[in-house]
Amino acid sequence: MTTLTEKKNLVGKEFVITREYTAPRELVWLACTDAKHLAQWWGPRGFTAPVCEWDAQPGNKIYVVMRAPGGTRYPMGGEFLEVVPPEKLVTMTGALDDNGDLMFEFRHTLTLVEQDGKTKLTMRSRLMKMIAPDADRYIGGFEAGMTQSLERLIDVVEKIPFTIERTFDAPVALVWHAITTPEDMSRWYFDMKNFKPEVGCEFQFIVEHEGNVHDHRCKITEVIPQKRIAYTWRFEGREGNSHVTFELFAEGGKTRLKLTHAGLETFAKTPSLARKNFVRGWTSLIGTELKQFVESNN
Repeated sequence: MTTLTEKKNLVGKEFVITREYTAPRELVWLACTDAKHLAQWWGPRGFTAPVCEWDAQPGNKIYVVMRAPGGTRYPMGGEFLEVVPPEKLVTMTGALDDNGDLMFEFRHTLTLVEQDGKTKLTMRSRLMKMIAPDADRYIGGFEAGMTQSLERLIDVVEKIPFTIERTFDAPVALVWHAITTPEDMSRWYFDMKNFKPEVGCEFQFIVEHEGNVHDHRCKITEVIPQKRIAYTWRFEGREGNSHVTFELFAEGGKTRLKLTHAGLETFAKTPSLARKNFVRGWTSLIGTELKQFVESNN
């Protein structure tokens, strides 16, 4: 049994857990701040979160109910203290008793640092208060539970569509031309002579990389001139199918481009089709190649 002195000594104790995810920071931030994504990974292995009131805005209240494999429910309350997208999230949380009162209080500081398409997550959790007499029984399992939660986050991040946004010093018309005209596309993207910005158009391009030949087969599903173009994306003879969407937003004389690649998790789990390769590839294509092309032609 934990003595009164030992309970007092628990206050101020800090747990630090770090994890690295093969995903851009914005994506990990989304998984940590969007309720529908958080509900998929919050809690130890085998737990679910049927109730997840999690709107990441300073001052908003937190209410999450975790359900154990046996059906026991564990309600949690708290509050958002600081929200700095996509870098830092500070919350206060604690387990709730049968009356809905906090049994203890943890102050969590989550920080995200991105480098080379990967994101390092650091969770610092400091015990601020011990309120209920038996609160220590929850504290003992906190580190293991949070560690398992952050491991579950890996699977959730893998299923969230990859998104990258960049702003170019070029008008929308120029950027649209660059992403829909075969001649322009061959200079920053791939050689796709049979590409036409028309719904139903099927096009193919082959890429050789590190000894692997990737035969891409795509079909355009949506075209809104100077605003959006989308197409399916698969590999001939391999399982899986994905969807790529380019969206353009005029911002003064500049253009913000948002690319979304959904369905990456449907591809075979092979090294050449690993998510990190798509992250690295799109980051280079959109953030470097396309940017240099449109800005040099502006």
